[in-house]
Amino acid sequence: MNKARVLFLCVHNSARSQMAAAYLKQFGGERFEVESAVLEPGKLNPLAIEVMREDGIDISNNSTNDVFELFKQGKRFHYVITVCDAGSSARCPVFPEMTKRIAWDFPDPSLFMGTQEEKLVKTREVRNNIKAAVKTFVAEIVHS
Repeated sequence: MNKARVLFLCVHNSARSQMAAAYLKQFGGERFEVESAVLEPGKLNPLAIEVMREDGIDISNNSTNDVFELFKQGKRFHYVITVCDAGSSARCPVFPEMTKRIAWDFPDPSLFMGTQEEKLVKTREVRNNIKAAVKTFVAEIVHS
């Protein structure tokens, strides 16, 4: 079976792309090869780690990967999915032989203001929206 190769990209690879990659691994199983990467080096967002842990997924030991290193390595992807705002996603490189580029626009948890609990509530919303988008993506690919 040929696996669909999917790359999730965002600005810091600290929350949204990490969540999306984790959910695709969970819901897509063996049908996908999944990576996530960053435009600008960052570190994992503690809010993302916490809300994913609440959903039974541990991303605390994940690394952040530089998208340009993947590009230089000649990595090939069927799908490149950006999970940041349109302006940031426009900065992503075009990968050779890329089948499809998809843009999902989710708020950046690192920019959330308020108390810790208010930031967690907003990050949970982002997590739930990413989870729903990944489920829809898997259903569309599996049934196409």
